[in-house]
Amino acid sequence: MKELDLVQIWDKTFPKSDKVKHSKITFLNRYGIALVADLYEPKDNEEKKLPAIAVSGPFGAVKEQCSGLYAQTLAERGFITIAFDPSYTGESSGEPRYIASPDINTEDFIAAVDFLVTNPKVDSEKVGILGICGWGGMAINATALDPRIKATVASTMYDISRCEANGYFDAENTAEHRKQKRLQMADLRTKDFLAGHNTVGAGLPDSVPEDAPQFFKDYMEYYKHRGFHKRSLNGSALWSFTGKHSFLNQPLLCYANEIETPVLLIHGEKAHSLYFSEGAFEKMTGKKSNGKSMKEGNKELMIIPNAVHCDLYDNLQVIPFDKIEQFYRESFR
Repeated sequence: MKELDLVQIWDKTFPKSDKVKHSKITFLNRYGIALVADLYEPKDNEEKKLPAIAVSGPFGAVKEQCSGLYAQTLAERGFITIAFDPSYTGESSGEPRYIASPDINTEDFIAAVDFLVTNPKVDSEKVGILGICGWGGMAINATALDPRIKATVASTMYDISRCEANGYFDAENTAEHRKQKRLQMADLRTKDFLAGHNTVGAGLPDSVPEDAPQFFKDYMEYYKHRGFHKRSLNGSALWSFTGKHSFLNQPLLCYANEIETPVLLIHGEKAHSLYFSEGAFEKMTGKKSNGKSMKEGNKELMIIPNAVHCDLYDNLQVIPFDKIEQFYRESFR
């Protein structure tokens, strides 16, 4: 593994807990990309093996933001956790920078499971994953692929493949719309090849028009202000324009209906993105939620009253950590 220059100071967007031990770790995914993660362990555990959870997301965020907050909080509650930077982003390796892949990012979660099930401090039969926002879709895809994952939480989930192929709210779900996207991507790839580098675009702007959708303003408030981190693509770095090309025809939830292990979907009642979790629940169970919390077998959709999408990023008054802990403990029995 190529030696990485890891940041050693505490540069998270949340305070450090005195109830957990924190360290940085690295591991390789199946493609040889070195992933960097924060490892959180309960301070009061010295002997027994513990259940473990790998956390990542949101899409374009880094482990110093939401995923680290979730991981540290769950470690306070007795789990060994890791929050990792996906391939090509944050402190993790991978060139070119700032791209995404439904396959490689799903593999990132599975590689995190590799690390946890082989950790001598972890009970290998009690390993789960937790994906936030766009990484909720990746988490479900990883669970459909890897039976070592015994329980899965997707919080304020996005299905990036559905969004790329169909547009927001499925408003571009036509062959003609997808054709135009393919033509634009093909033209850009030709230009990138001739230029010898990927074309990149800015993250969120410094200001948005008054008539911008409220959810876009919510993203701005988080990524540019209260949750700002310099390594987050959504705050200050640059996405590659071709970075999400393969999401156009590689649906993440293709085999979600074959997941046998427990899955908990958590979403805000007022979130613009609620339809993603509702769609995932229907895919797994065949049942429509119609905007209400539902449970079918070991699959559950929990809708948080009045919450918007970004409330489940970092609002400790909204994120249902009691429910999340209970879900994992019951799933790991």
